[in-house]
This record gives sequence, structure tokens and C-alpha cells, in this order.
Amino acid sequence: MTDFCKNRYVLCILTMILWSLSLSGCGKNTDIAFITDMGTVQDGSFNQGAYEGVTRYLEGKDKTCRIYEPDGASTAEYLKNIKAAVHDGADVIVCPGVLFEEAIYSAQKKYPRVHFILVDGVPHDASGRDRTIKKNTMPIMFAEEQAGFLAGYSAVRDGNTELGFVGGTNQESVIQFGYGFVQGADYAAIETGRNVNIKYCYANTFLESDEVKSMCSAWYRGGTQVIFACGGAMGRSVFAAAEENGGKVIGVDVDQSKDSETIITSAEKMLGNAVYYGLSDSYSDQFKGGSVYEMNATNGGIGLEMENSRFESFTEDQYKAILDQLISGRIVPYSAADHGNTSDLELVNTQVYYLELNK
Repeated sequence: MTDFCKNRYVLCILTMILWSLSLSGCGKNTDIAFITDMGTVQDGSFNQGAYEGVTRYLEGKDKTCRIYEPDGASTAEYLKNIKAAVHDGADVIVCPGVLFEEAIYSAQKKYPRVHFILVDGVPHDASGRDRTIKKNTMPIMFAEEQAGFLAGYSAVRDGNTELGFVGGTNQESVIQFGYGFVQGADYAAIETGRNVNIKYCYANTFLESDEVKSMCSAWYRGGTQVIFACGGAMGRSVFAAAEENGGKVIGVDVDQSKDSETIITSAEKMLGNAVYYGLSDSYSDQFKGGSVYEMNATNGGIGLEMENSRFESFTEDQYKAILDQLISGRIVPYSAADHGNTSDLELVNTQVYYLELNK
């Protein structure tokens, strides 16, 4: 073989090796990929809460993480970023929120060797009918009814009897927050011998809304003391109404105390814990793929924000006591989401006034 042919042969072999490495993810430049649902990882909300689990897992470990921030919230854009993460060699891809459900449904089949951690969502096709979960996918859901229960209980035990609940839409997770809130308020009302009234409404949006602000302002002026705002950016409209009318708010998902002085606590999903557990399982060959994994009071999955709370009388000891009852199973809030208007709840000392915006 001539030197020219030898050089051509060696170049061909090297090219094939490099091409193979790029497909397999070898020679990787990241171990863990974190893809934001929209915006940045420092959003002070869902993305940031979930990413804290990644940073906690990485402490003291020889692993790397790369953040991907898509140019828009679409399934096609998410799939593009997932493809890039796989090309970069990621073993595990963490995706926070329901916006990833369709993308993960497709990606789990296309990349069977990659572990997908889907926080607060379940994979499904475009029709929503096929909800197949592959063995390489770990969807993590939360017991929102428990977090809502703690919010309602604390509000009444803190001396409030005129409450409000505003959900973004009547999707399952929001309904469960609301149902838990009503049940927790009633439980505290029975304990204290009070009668509680709750205005209850879905805003039909997760965005800031002048309509929501106007409605909540009217509620506060009419005597409502605290509103549980359960709807992403829509909550800012409730915060504004509270600030202008001397009202109080309970935040949702993450600690929102920095967003407004009116926030007395937040009903939290412990997003960081969920991601940390998922990553730990993935790298210890105990990955819980193939079915939904629930985070609840028992495994540190939900809770109330107490460190930055602004309660007037509700104490840490009272919080621990009611949380222990959820952990032990002595209290099991009703969690069905078939109705959404609380008509199927059996309440004792609480009256719910279900309202529809613009009606």
C-alpha cells in the first residue's frame, strides 16, 4: 500500500471513529442537561426551584451540567434542545413542567439510553390519549391537595375566616391545590369553632390579567382577607390587588415571599428535592422509570414556606403538628379532580361560593 493510500485509509478510519463517538455521546462535554420551559434558569420560580436540585446533587461529585434555554415554548423547540443535549453526551435530561409532556413522549422513544426526569408532568401524544411512559422516563408529580390543605389550614388558624382561591385554569394540578385549600380551611374551622367563607374562581389564564386584578380588588374591598393565588404569572395580578387594598396572599409552587410583602406563606412543591432524588436514582442504578413517581408529605415533596412567612399567630409548632398528620396518614385530603367547583366536597364549617370570571 502506498503512503498516499495509507494516509487516506487512516483518515477514513479516524473519521468513522469520530462520527461514531458523536452519535454515542462519548467524548461528552456534559453529564446532565437541564432544559428550561421558558425564560431563564434564574426565573425565581419553577425553573430555578427545579435547578436547585441539580446544583445540590452536583456538590462533591465529578459530574457536569449544561443549561439549555429554548428560543420559545414549543414542542419542536424542546425537541431541538433535547437533541443538542444528547449530542453533547448527556446521560440524564431534566425538564421542568407540563410544557415538556409531548416532547418527552417523543424523545423517550428516540433516545432509549438517556434518562429523562420530567418534573410535574406526564408524557403524552398530541391528542393526549396515549400516555405511555417508557422505562427511561421518570415523571414526578406532586400531592398538590396536601400542599393546598396546609395553605387553607394555616390561613384559618392564623385568624382569617374570609378567604379566596384563584386558580389559573381548571386543570388537574390547580384543582387539587384548590380542593386541598378548601378542606384545610374547613378542618381548621372545625378545630377552632369558626365559620369560614371562600370565594372560588378560575381565571382561565396563567398570565397577568387586569380582569383578575379587578376581581380580587373587589374581593378585598368586600371583606376577603387572604387569597390563595394558584396560577403562575397570574399571581402578580393578585399581589397587586392585595398591595392596593390591604389584603394578604398565599403563593404557590415556590417561595414567593420576595415578590410581595403581602405574601404570608407559599404552598410549595419541593422541586429541588424531586430533581435531586431523580438524579441520585439515575446514577445509582435505581432509576424509577416507567411510571409516575409522587412527591408528597411523606417523602419531603410538599410543604409550607415557614422561614420567610408573615403569619400573625400561626406557629412553627402548629405547622409541624398538622404536617405530621399528613405524613402519618391520619389526614388524607380528597384529591379527585372530576368536578373542579368543590360541589363534591362534604364541608362542615365552610361555605364555598363558586364564581366564574365575567359572570
